[in-house]
Amino acid sequence: MTPPPLHGLRFAFGTLSVLPVRVERWDRDAARGGMLCAPLVGVVLGCAAAAVALVLLFLGAGPLVAAVAAAAVPAVLTRGLHLDGLADTADGLGSAKPAEDALRIMKQSDVGPFGVITLLFVLLAQVAAMARLYDDSWARGALATVVAAVAARLALTLAARTGVPPARPEGLGAAVAGVVPVRAAAGVVLAVTAVALTAGALLGADGAVRTAVAVLAALGCAELLLRHCVRRFGGVTGDVFGGLAETAATTALVVLSLG
Repeated sequence: MTPPPLHGLRFAFGTLSVLPVRVERWDRDAARGGMLCAPLVGVVLGCAAAAVALVLLFLGAGPLVAAVAAAAVPAVLTRGLHLDGLADTADGLGSAKPAEDALRIMKQSDVGPFGVITLLFVLLAQVAAMARLYDDSWARGALATVVAAVAARLALTLAARTGVPPARPEGLGAAVAGVVPVRAAAGVVLAVTAVALTAGALLGADGAVRTAVAVLAALGCAELLLRHCVRRFGGVTGDVFGGLAETAATTALVVLSLG
């Protein structure tokens, strides 16, 4: 029998990645544990992306190719789940229609013009930022890749806190909305920020500050999008969670590439 703490890990990896992990429980307790463990999924995906990028870099592919790989690996390991959510959220917000109509647009399988444009610029920003980082040094590029992946999933933990309502009564958004106590979410944010600061310190004092600021800036931008979506749609959906993750990742990468 699976110990209770492992149900949260199974939920996190089973819903946020394509790794062969079977989700045994879909109740609120498992969802709570899963959202609290979400940053760990970011660690695994970020390390995988950084490893592929470094192999290409050391084989002489160049920083741009390494950056493309670093952006592509998380997309592959999530079946593009977050990118799809970002596109759907952009279509819903860009439609300027009432909440019910906007949610219906988001649920459609096709991608509209707002989604295409948003995906284009977000991916360009991610690749450009990582190309700058890998061109500077392999260590900065690898660290940024992992930090961005972790910050993206940390934004999900924070968005699943108590008080954030679901926009629909069904779907992944409804399953995880409001499951994480505020204090628990804040504790995970503090823990991840502290670990990021420590990891950044390996690149010097400036690296420590920059890494911590990148995490907090990522959460800040994701929080702005979250609040706008709650006002606009009446709550969160699985697509909104995907949009939050990509927003956080992109923000972290841009901040880390500055200077």
